[in-house]
Amino acid sequence: MAVYGYCRVSTEEQANEGNSLPTQERRVAGYAMLQDWLVDEIFVERGISGSVKLAERPEGARLLATLQPGDVIVTPRMDWMFRSSTDALVTLDELKKQRISLHMIDLGGNGVGKLVFTILAAVADNERERIRERIIEVKRDMASRGLHSGGERPFGYDIVPDGKVRRLVPNEAEQRIIAEMRKARERGDSFRAIGKAFSKPPMTVRRILLREPAL
Repeated sequence: MAVYGYCRVSTEEQANEGNSLPTQERRVAGYAMLQDWLVDEIFVERGISGSVKLAERPEGARLLATLQPGDVIVTPRMDWMFRSSTDALVTLDELKKQRISLHMIDLGGNGVGKLVFTILAAVADNERERIRERIIEVKRDMASRGLHSGGERPFGYDIVPDGKVRRLVPNEAEQRIIAEMRKARERGDSFRAIGKAFSKPPMTVRRILLREPAL
């Protein structure tokens, strides 16, 4: 039997000492010591979002390829290993088939029932959606104040540096195109028809007319 740890931080979490990689590694080592185990290796995922499936992360993929029947995985928290409930359940089922134990310290270790795991994974999935919604709200607020929040230049505006911020300044030529799009929409034209007329995808036309910058 081999014992492996799995730790992860996203870019945002690296600034938080409580979620730092050394802290996570100490928790894994401490838990293993209580079980009288020797940790063979700790797989450390740096700067990888939890939205990426475990099997598609560099260290996550390496961990899964290393595992053998009877091995043990220890991770400090479920949401550092999984954010998607689907990914969590699919991976858990596969680990069970291979007789591999997954110990999540925040849940008290091993023995998490599938129903409980489903609920907890769904909660993590919901939290991810809440974070996404908060990011969207911040970007919309910045756009309403004429500030650029990053990413591609929104159609109809130029990006102009202003000290520490970048402002959105209307582009007259593109604003005229938007006005024509809006007239077409008021006539009852579909987003598809408008997009065809102006050589733009229907969803781009919809976003432009709803005054939502690209997220």
